[in-house]
Amino acid sequence: MTSEPTAPLASLPVPTAPLVTRTVEIEDPGPLLALLPDSGDARALSSWVRGGDGLVGWGRTRAVATGGATRFADAEAWWREQVHHAVVRDEVRLPGTGPVAFGSFAFADDSPSGGALVIPEVVVGRREGRCWVTTTGSGTGLPPRAAVARRAAAVAPGDVEFAAGALDGSRWTAAVARAVGRIAGGEVDKVVLARDVVVNAAGRIDPRWVLEALAGRYTNTWVFAVDGLVGATPEMLVRLEKGLVTSRVLAGTIRRSGDDERDLALAGSLARSSKDLEEHEYAVRSVADALRPHCTSLNAPESPFVLHLHNVMHLATDVAGVLADGTTSLALAGALHPSAAVCGTPRETAAGMIAALEGMDRGRYAGPVGWMDASGDGEWGIALRCGAYEPDAAGVAGDRMRLFAGCGIVAGSDPQAELAESEAKLVPMRDALTGP
Repeated sequence: MTSEPTAPLASLPVPTAPLVTRTVEIEDPGPLLALLPDSGDARALSSWVRGGDGLVGWGRTRAVATGGATRFADAEAWWREQVHHAVVRDEVRLPGTGPVAFGSFAFADDSPSGGALVIPEVVVGRREGRCWVTTTGSGTGLPPRAAVARRAAAVAPGDVEFAAGALDGSRWTAAVARAVGRIAGGEVDKVVLARDVVVNAAGRIDPRWVLEALAGRYTNTWVFAVDGLVGATPEMLVRLEKGLVTSRVLAGTIRRSGDDERDLALAGSLARSSKDLEEHEYAVRSVADALRPHCTSLNAPESPFVLHLHNVMHLATDVAGVLADGTTSLALAGALHPSAAVCGTPRETAAGMIAALEGMDRGRYAGPVGWMDASGDGEWGIALRCGAYEPDAAGVAGDRMRLFAGCGIVAGSDPQAELAESEAKLVPMRDALTGP
């Protein structure tokens, strides 16, 4: 089975042989994340798991890197070429069977991180009580069932140190204050400002350890790994399945207290907060406006609900519609990105303010992350509550990461409160790296 390195689209050679993909049904193999092998490079593992269901993959049969404003279209064109010539034997025929690519994409058009689609050598999936394994290569390869085996247990990181990234706390709150001033001056209605934290570990950070910790604590999130980006996102940017389009919008946050009665009161205050409702309205409107050209019967509820997560609560709205054209899930993700939930409104002005105030390249943080199958169906979340491995001089992703958190800034935002909110959003990754 051959493996192609990630490379710019224009430089990839035309495959000399088509992909050969076979999917067979299997007995329940147990927790999906426990199937991931111990890899010396975090980029070799892929995951999209929520509540025990989803997909995990390992190895890299083929991959493509794209960049710039055309990164989504270029990646989709490459994927269409792969599946057009593929030899597919799919005995299960569910969303996520047959050829599958995992992907993640940079937040900004000018980011050097660009984007990537990865076709794993092995993918194991579970959906509604059915389980399967898919093997993909340029030849017959390993029999599918033989690819599924229990692996060595995940290894805890050694001593972990956290350090300020581009801006420390005081400089970041100063940036928030400047943003509030510019909002008051009428430049934008909302802007999302992010900050990063640098992680250095004494030994290798096993991505399986991080993923299993996140899955254990945050069962309402999609626990993901794509090309060295790992995290647990609560926000579904877009899901496309048999013509039904759905998107979960999160904007407006309050930290949980740990006391159930107190948290109910906090949830009520969040639902009544004019500042958070304003922030949420901008985000819902941006998603609905982006989906409307592609959908009929679009439904966006007038009032949000409160989504309870392990450490925070969010205002949430589920937007749904029926696909009116042949757009794929990846193309829909590209049309939606960046939503007001991670950028601001108006979009272009907010993006310029982010570049001026954050002092860093977000990389793939707050960009689309997920998977797509040969039909174009798939699920794309927003890469939140996440960390990106920083490859060493040899290009291996191992003992260094950058964590990210962002906050929506509107006219009523208080810089210190926003700093506290960003700390709450960093908790999932911090705990995954240091917890038991």
